[in-house]
Amino acid sequence: MIDVNDIKDLFSEKRRKAVADALLTPFSWLYGAGVAVRNYAFKAGLLKRESFDVPVVSVGNITVGGTGKTPHVEYLIEHLCQRYRIGVLSRGYKRDTSGFILASPTLSASDLGDEPYQIYHKFAHSITLAVCESRRKGIHEMMRINPDINLFILDDAFQHRYVKPKVNIVLVDFNRLPDEDHLMPLGSLREPPHMLYYSDIIVVTKCPSNIAPIDLRVAQKRIGEFVAADHKLFFSTVRYAAPQPVFPISRPQLTDLRSLGPGDTILGVTGIANHRNFLKYLRRSGAGTVKLIHYGDHHKYSRDDFKYIFRVLDELDGQRKFIVTTEKDAVRIINNPYFPPTMRDRIYYIPIKVGFLHTEGEPDFIDEVTREIEARPAANPLAAEGHE
Repeated sequence: MIDVNDIKDLFSEKRRKAVADALLTPFSWLYGAGVAVRNYAFKAGLLKRESFDVPVVSVGNITVGGTGKTPHVEYLIEHLCQRYRIGVLSRGYKRDTSGFILASPTLSASDLGDEPYQIYHKFAHSITLAVCESRRKGIHEMMRINPDINLFILDDAFQHRYVKPKVNIVLVDFNRLPDEDHLMPLGSLREPPHMLYYSDIIVVTKCPSNIAPIDLRVAQKRIGEFVAADHKLFFSTVRYAAPQPVFPISRPQLTDLRSLGPGDTILGVTGIANHRNFLKYLRRSGAGTVKLIHYGDHHKYSRDDFKYIFRVLDELDGQRKFIVTTEKDAVRIINNPYFPPTMRDRIYYIPIKVGFLHTEGEPDFIDEVTREIEARPAANPLAAEGHE
Protein backbone atom coordinates (compact mmCIF):
# COMPACT_ATOMS: atom_id res chain seq x y z
CA MET A 1 0.00 0.00 0.00
CA ILE A 2 1.31 3.46 -0.92
CA ASP A 3 1.89 5.73 2.04
CA VAL A 4 0.54 9.25 1.42
CA ASN A 5 3.31 10.67 3.63
CA ASP A 6 5.96 9.07 1.38
CA ILE A 7 4.41 10.78 -1.65
CA LYS A 8 4.35 14.10 0.19
CA ASP A 9 8.01 13.68 1.19
CA LEU A 10 8.94 12.91 -2.42
CA PHE A 11 7.20 15.99 -3.78
CA SER A 12 8.62 18.09 -0.94
CA GLU A 13 12.16 16.93 -1.77
CA LYS A 14 11.66 17.68 -5.47
CA ARG A 15 10.28 21.10 -4.61
CA ARG A 16 13.28 21.90 -2.40
CA LYS A 17 15.66 20.83 -5.17
CA ALA A 18 13.79 22.94 -7.73
CA VAL A 19 13.99 25.98 -5.46
CA ALA A 20 17.71 25.38 -4.79
CA ASP A 21 18.41 24.99 -8.52
CA ALA A 22 16.54 28.19 -9.30
CA LEU A 23 18.53 30.10 -6.68
CA LEU A 24 21.92 28.69 -7.73
CA THR A 25 21.50 28.87 -11.51
CA PRO A 26 22.27 32.64 -11.80
CA PHE A 27 25.43 32.17 -9.75
CA SER A 28 26.42 29.28 -11.99
CA TRP A 29 26.00 31.55 -15.02
CA LEU A 30 28.15 34.21 -13.36
CA TYR A 31 30.82 31.65 -12.53
CA GLY A 32 30.76 30.39 -16.13
CA ALA A 33 31.14 33.95 -17.42
CA GLY A 34 34.17 34.45 -15.18
CA VAL A 35 35.76 31.22 -16.41
CA ALA A 36 35.10 32.22 -20.04
CA VAL A 37 36.72 35.65 -19.54
CA ARG A 38 39.77 34.09 -17.91
CA ASN A 39 40.15 31.48 -20.64
CA TYR A 40 39.84 34.18 -23.32
CA ALA A 41 42.54 36.22 -21.57
CA PHE A 42 44.95 33.31 -21.95
CA LYS A 43 43.84 32.67 -25.54
CA ALA A 44 44.35 36.32 -26.50
CA GLY A 45 47.74 36.49 -24.79
CA LEU A 46 46.56 38.99 -22.16
CA LEU A 47 47.64 36.47 -19.52
CA LYS A 48 50.98 34.86 -20.32
CA ARG A 49 51.85 31.20 -20.18
CA GLU A 50 55.35 29.84 -19.69
CA SER A 51 56.93 26.76 -21.26
CA PHE A 52 59.90 24.95 -19.79
CA ASP A 53 62.78 23.02 -21.33
CA VAL A 54 62.02 20.20 -18.90
CA PRO A 55 58.79 18.39 -19.90
CA VAL A 56 55.81 18.99 -17.62
CA VAL A 57 52.95 16.53 -17.10
CA SER A 58 49.81 18.00 -15.56
CA VAL A 59 47.29 15.76 -13.80
CA GLY A 60 44.00 17.53 -13.20
CA ASN A 61 40.24 17.47 -13.60
CA ILE A 62 37.33 19.74 -14.48
CA THR A 63 35.31 19.00 -11.35
CA VAL A 64 35.63 19.72 -7.65
CA GLY A 65 37.55 16.90 -5.97
CA GLY A 66 36.97 13.18 -5.88
CA THR A 67 38.35 12.01 -9.25
CA GLY A 68 41.43 10.25 -7.85
CA LYS A 69 44.26 12.63 -8.75
CA THR A 70 46.61 11.47 -6.00
CA PRO A 71 46.59 7.72 -6.81
CA HIS A 72 47.05 8.54 -10.51
CA VAL A 73 50.02 10.78 -9.70
CA GLU A 74 51.43 7.91 -7.63
CA TYR A 75 50.85 5.53 -10.55
CA LEU A 76 52.84 7.81 -12.85
CA ILE A 77 55.69 8.11 -10.34
CA GLU A 78 55.82 4.37 -9.75
CA HIS A 79 56.04 3.60 -13.48
CA LEU A 80 58.24 6.50 -14.61
CA CYS A 81 60.76 6.92 -11.77
CA GLN A 82 63.19 4.39 -13.30
CA ARG A 83 63.28 6.39 -16.52
CA TYR A 84 63.14 9.99 -15.29
CA ARG A 85 64.38 12.08 -12.36
CA ILE A 86 60.98 13.32 -11.27
CA GLY A 87 60.01 16.55 -9.57
CA VAL A 88 56.46 16.59 -8.14
CA LEU A 89 54.83 19.96 -7.51
CA SER A 90 51.51 20.53 -5.76
CA ARG A 91 49.64 23.53 -4.46
CA GLY A 92 49.46 21.88 -1.03
CA TYR A 93 45.74 22.40 -0.58
CA LYS A 94 44.64 23.31 2.97
CA ARG A 95 48.16 23.26 4.41
CA ASP A 96 48.95 25.56 7.32
CA THR A 97 51.91 27.12 5.51
CA SER A 98 52.30 29.33 2.45
CA GLY A 99 54.82 29.97 -0.29
CA PHE A 100 57.39 27.52 -1.65
CA ILE A 101 58.32 24.61 0.62
CA LEU A 102 60.58 21.73 -0.32
CA ALA A 103 59.51 18.45 1.27
CA SER A 104 61.77 16.88 3.88
CA PRO A 105 61.38 14.09 6.47
CA THR A 106 60.86 16.59 9.31
CA LEU A 107 57.76 18.20 7.79
CA SER A 108 54.19 17.13 8.60
CA ALA A 109 50.95 16.92 6.65
CA SER A 110 50.06 20.34 8.06
CA ASP A 111 53.20 21.76 6.45
CA LEU A 112 52.74 20.16 3.02
CA GLY A 113 49.07 19.24 2.74
CA ASP A 114 47.85 15.68 3.17
CA GLU A 115 48.22 14.49 -0.46
CA PRO A 116 51.79 15.82 -0.99
CA TYR A 117 52.77 14.40 2.41
CA GLN A 118 51.39 11.00 1.42
CA ILE A 119 53.17 11.04 -1.95
CA TYR A 120 56.47 12.16 -0.43
CA HIS A 121 56.54 9.45 2.22
CA LYS A 122 55.84 6.78 -0.38
CA PHE A 123 58.46 7.93 -2.90
CA ALA A 124 60.93 10.07 -0.95
CA HIS A 125 63.93 8.18 -2.37
CA SER A 126 62.71 8.47 -5.97
CA ILE A 127 61.44 12.06 -6.31
CA THR A 128 61.94 15.68 -5.35
CA LEU A 129 58.66 17.12 -4.05
CA ALA A 130 57.62 20.66 -3.24
CA VAL A 131 54.46 22.70 -2.69
CA CYS A 132 53.82 26.20 -3.96
CA GLU A 133 50.69 28.18 -4.84
CA SER A 134 52.38 29.38 -8.04
CA ARG A 135 53.32 26.38 -10.17
CA ARG A 136 55.50 28.63 -12.36
CA LYS A 137 57.50 29.92 -9.39
CA GLY A 138 57.64 26.43 -7.92
CA ILE A 139 59.14 24.89 -11.07
CA HIS A 140 61.82 27.58 -11.28
CA GLU A 141 62.74 27.09 -7.62
CA MET A 142 62.87 23.29 -7.93
CA MET A 143 65.09 23.53 -11.02
CA ARG A 144 67.43 25.82 -9.09
CA ILE A 145 67.58 23.43 -6.12
CA ASN A 146 67.87 20.26 -8.20
CA PRO A 147 69.02 20.84 -11.80
CA ASP A 148 68.96 17.06 -12.42
CA ILE A 149 65.14 16.97 -12.58
CA ASN A 150 64.15 16.00 -16.13
CA LEU A 151 60.39 15.54 -15.66
CA PHE A 152 57.84 17.50 -13.66
CA ILE A 153 54.48 16.12 -12.56
CA LEU A 154 52.00 18.77 -11.46
CA ASP A 155 49.18 17.68 -9.17
CA ASP A 156 45.82 19.38 -9.87
CA ALA A 157 47.06 21.92 -12.42
CA PHE A 158 44.58 21.86 -15.33
CA GLN A 159 43.19 25.22 -14.19
CA HIS A 160 46.68 26.66 -13.52
CA ARG A 161 47.31 27.87 -17.06
CA TYR A 162 50.31 30.06 -16.33
CA VAL A 163 52.34 26.89 -16.96
CA LYS A 164 52.07 25.30 -20.41
CA PRO A 165 52.46 21.54 -19.84
CA LYS A 166 53.85 19.12 -22.39
CA VAL A 167 51.15 16.61 -21.45
CA ASN A 168 47.71 17.47 -20.04
CA ILE A 169 46.04 14.49 -18.36
CA VAL A 170 42.46 15.13 -17.26
CA LEU A 171 40.55 12.75 -14.99
CA VAL A 172 36.79 12.24 -15.19
CA ASP A 173 34.78 10.26 -12.63
CA PHE A 174 32.86 7.39 -14.27
CA ASN A 175 30.05 7.91 -11.75
CA ARG A 176 29.76 11.63 -12.54
CA LEU A 177 30.38 12.21 -16.24
CA PRO A 178 30.43 15.90 -17.20
CA ASP A 179 27.56 15.82 -19.70
CA GLU A 180 25.12 15.45 -16.79
CA ASP A 181 26.80 18.00 -14.51
CA HIS A 182 26.63 21.79 -14.15
CA LEU A 183 29.09 24.55 -13.40
CA MET A 184 29.59 25.50 -9.75
CA PRO A 185 27.78 26.20 -7.52
CA LEU A 186 24.82 24.50 -9.18
CA GLY A 187 26.98 21.47 -9.96
CA SER A 188 30.57 20.35 -9.44
CA LEU A 189 32.17 21.51 -12.72
CA ARG A 190 35.13 23.87 -12.46
CA GLU A 191 35.22 24.16 -16.26
CA PRO A 192 32.61 23.61 -18.99
CA PRO A 193 32.81 20.10 -20.49
CA HIS A 194 34.14 21.35 -23.86
CA MET A 195 37.44 22.16 -22.11
CA LEU A 196 38.17 18.42 -22.25
CA TYR A 197 39.19 19.12 -25.85
CA TYR A 198 42.35 20.82 -24.58
CA SER A 199 43.58 17.74 -22.76
CA ASP A 200 46.03 15.32 -24.36
CA ILE A 201 44.82 12.28 -22.45
CA ILE A 202 41.54 11.65 -20.63
CA VAL A 203 41.22 8.98 -17.94
CA VAL A 204 37.74 7.88 -16.86
CA THR A 205 38.37 6.90 -13.25
CA LYS A 206 36.61 4.76 -10.63
CA CYS A 207 35.15 2.36 -13.18
CA PRO A 208 33.79 -0.93 -11.83
CA SER A 209 36.49 -3.59 -12.22
CA ASN A 210 33.93 -5.84 -13.92
CA ILE A 211 32.45 -3.14 -16.12
CA ALA A 212 30.48 -4.44 -19.09
CA PRO A 213 31.83 -3.62 -22.57
CA ILE A 214 28.59 -1.83 -23.44
CA ASP A 215 29.05 0.53 -20.47
CA LEU A 216 32.57 1.33 -21.68
CA ARG A 217 31.21 2.16 -25.12
CA VAL A 218 28.48 4.37 -23.64
CA ALA A 219 31.09 6.29 -21.60
CA GLN A 220 33.31 6.61 -24.69
CA LYS A 221 30.39 8.03 -26.66
CA ARG A 222 29.46 10.53 -23.94
CA ILE A 223 33.05 11.76 -23.57
CA GLY A 224 33.36 11.75 -27.36
CA GLU A 225 30.83 14.59 -27.58
CA PHE A 226 33.55 16.97 -26.37
CA VAL A 227 36.74 15.66 -28.01
CA ALA A 228 38.04 14.52 -31.38
CA ALA A 229 37.38 10.95 -32.51
CA ASP A 230 41.05 9.96 -32.07
CA HIS A 231 41.46 11.54 -28.62
CA LYS A 232 43.39 9.34 -26.19
CA LEU A 233 40.93 7.86 -23.71
CA PHE A 234 41.68 5.38 -20.93
CA PHE A 235 39.66 3.74 -18.15
CA SER A 236 40.92 3.05 -14.65
CA THR A 237 39.60 1.40 -11.53
CA VAL A 238 40.37 1.58 -7.82
CA ARG A 239 42.07 -1.44 -6.27
CA TYR A 240 41.91 -1.70 -2.50
CA ALA A 241 44.77 -3.40 -0.68
CA ALA A 242 44.83 -5.18 2.69
CA PRO A 243 44.20 -2.99 5.74
CA GLN A 244 47.26 -1.50 7.43
CA PRO A 245 47.56 -0.14 10.98
CA VAL A 246 47.64 3.66 11.06
CA PHE A 247 50.10 3.48 13.98
CA PRO A 248 52.95 0.93 13.92
CA ILE A 249 52.03 -2.09 16.03
CA SER A 250 53.82 -5.43 16.32
CA ARG A 251 50.81 -7.71 15.90
CA PRO A 252 47.96 -6.19 13.86
CA GLN A 253 44.58 -7.70 14.69
CA LEU A 254 43.08 -6.82 11.31
CA THR A 255 44.91 -8.06 8.21
CA ASP A 256 42.04 -8.90 5.87
CA LEU A 257 38.51 -7.51 5.84
CA ARG A 258 37.28 -10.85 4.53
CA SER A 259 38.37 -12.48 7.79
CA LEU A 260 35.71 -10.55 9.70
CA GLY A 261 32.56 -12.38 10.71
CA PRO A 262 28.92 -11.54 11.48
CA GLY A 263 29.82 -10.74 15.09
CA ASP A 264 32.45 -8.13 14.10
CA THR A 265 31.97 -4.40 13.57
CA ILE A 266 33.59 -1.77 11.35
CA LEU A 267 33.26 1.94 11.99
CA GLY A 268 34.38 3.74 8.85
CA VAL A 269 35.73 7.28 9.25
CA THR A 270 36.35 9.51 6.22
CA GLY A 271 37.23 13.10 5.45
CA ILE A 272 37.36 12.90 1.65
CA ALA A 273 35.38 14.40 -1.22
CA ASN A 274 33.54 11.22 -2.20
CA HIS A 275 33.14 8.43 0.34
CA ARG A 276 30.58 6.27 -1.50
CA ASN A 277 32.97 3.76 -3.10
CA PHE A 278 34.88 3.39 0.17
CA LEU A 279 31.66 2.63 2.03
CA LYS A 280 30.65 0.10 -0.63
CA TYR A 281 34.00 -1.63 -0.18
CA LEU A 282 33.60 -1.80 3.60
CA ARG A 283 30.13 -3.28 3.19
CA ARG A 284 31.57 -6.09 1.08
CA SER A 285 33.62 -7.22 4.08
CA GLY A 286 32.47 -10.06 6.32
CA ALA A 287 31.59 -7.70 9.18
CA GLY A 288 28.06 -7.94 10.52
CA THR A 289 27.86 -4.20 11.24
CA VAL A 290 29.29 -1.38 9.13
CA LYS A 291 28.68 2.24 10.10
CA LEU A 292 30.23 5.37 8.61
CA ILE A 293 31.12 8.77 10.05
CA HIS A 294 31.81 11.20 7.21
CA TYR A 295 33.44 14.62 7.41
CA GLY A 296 34.22 17.13 4.67
CA ASP A 297 37.20 16.82 2.33
CA HIS A 298 40.60 17.48 3.97
CA HIS A 299 38.96 17.53 7.41
CA LYS A 300 41.29 18.33 10.31
CA TYR A 301 40.36 16.07 13.21
CA SER A 302 39.85 17.75 16.57
CA ARG A 303 39.78 16.41 20.12
CA ASP A 304 35.98 16.52 20.02
CA ASP A 305 35.93 14.57 16.75
CA PHE A 306 37.88 11.71 18.31
CA LYS A 307 35.71 11.76 21.44
CA TYR A 308 32.64 11.44 19.23
CA ILE A 309 34.20 8.68 17.06
CA PHE A 310 35.10 6.54 20.06
CA ARG A 311 31.75 7.16 21.73
CA VAL A 312 30.02 5.84 18.60
CA LEU A 313 32.41 2.86 18.51
CA ASP A 314 31.65 2.04 22.16
CA GLU A 315 27.90 2.16 21.50
CA LEU A 316 28.12 -0.33 18.61
CA ASP A 317 27.75 -4.03 19.31
CA GLY A 318 30.44 -6.47 18.18
CA GLN A 319 32.87 -9.12 19.36
CA ARG A 320 35.70 -7.24 17.64
CA LYS A 321 35.35 -3.58 16.72
CA PHE A 322 37.68 -1.65 14.41
CA ILE A 323 37.91 1.85 13.00
CA VAL A 324 38.79 1.77 9.30
CA THR A 325 39.74 4.93 7.45
CA THR A 326 41.22 6.00 4.13
CA GLU A 327 44.88 6.38 3.29
CA LYS A 328 44.41 10.14 2.91
CA ASP A 329 42.81 10.39 6.35
CA ALA A 330 45.57 8.29 7.91
CA VAL A 331 48.23 10.94 7.16
CA ARG A 332 46.12 13.49 9.07
CA ILE A 333 45.58 11.16 12.00
CA ILE A 334 49.03 9.66 12.57
CA ASN A 335 50.59 12.91 13.81
CA ASN A 336 47.43 14.24 15.44
CA PRO A 337 48.08 14.95 19.16
CA TYR A 338 44.43 14.40 20.05
CA PHE A 339 44.26 10.75 19.05
CA PRO A 340 44.15 8.63 22.26
CA PRO A 341 47.34 6.52 22.53
CA THR A 342 45.40 3.70 24.19
CA MET A 343 43.28 3.27 21.03
CA ARG A 344 46.10 3.08 18.48
CA ASP A 345 45.65 -0.65 17.95
CA ARG A 346 42.00 -0.14 16.92
CA ILE A 347 42.43 2.00 13.79
CA TYR A 348 43.45 0.84 10.30
CA TYR A 349 43.53 2.36 6.83
CA ILE A 350 42.96 0.90 3.38
CA PRO A 351 45.71 1.63 0.82
CA ILE A 352 44.49 2.12 -2.73
CA LYS A 353 46.13 1.76 -6.11
CA VAL A 354 45.05 2.49 -9.63
CA GLY A 355 44.54 -0.26 -12.18
CA PHE A 356 43.90 0.34 -15.87
CA LEU A 357 41.26 -1.51 -17.86
CA HIS A 358 42.83 -2.45 -21.17
CA THR A 359 40.49 -2.42 -24.12
CA GLU A 360 41.41 -4.39 -27.21
CA GLY A 361 43.74 -2.57 -29.59
CA GLU A 362 44.39 0.33 -27.21
CA PRO A 363 47.96 1.29 -26.16
CA ASP A 364 49.23 0.99 -22.60
CA PHE A 365 48.64 4.14 -20.54
CA ILE A 366 52.28 4.58 -19.50
CA ASP A 367 53.48 3.93 -23.05
CA GLU A 368 51.12 6.65 -24.31
CA VAL A 369 52.23 9.13 -21.62
CA THR A 370 55.88 8.42 -22.46
CA ARG A 371 55.24 8.97 -26.16
CA GLU A 372 53.58 12.30 -25.38
CA ILE A 373 56.47 13.35 -23.12
CA GLU A 374 59.07 12.58 -25.76
CA ALA A 375 57.14 13.89 -28.76
CA ARG A 376 58.62 17.15 -30.07
CA PRO A 377 55.59 19.31 -30.92
CA ALA A 378 52.49 19.10 -28.72
CA ALA A 379 49.87 16.79 -30.22
CA ASN A 380 47.16 19.45 -29.86
CA PRO A 381 48.17 22.58 -31.82
CA LEU A 382 45.53 24.76 -30.15
CA ALA A 383 46.74 23.78 -26.68
CA ALA A 384 50.35 24.33 -27.78
CA GLU A 385 49.54 27.93 -28.71
CA GLY A 386 47.65 28.52 -25.47
CA HIS A 387 44.15 28.47 -26.94
CA GLU A 388 42.38 27.84 -23.68
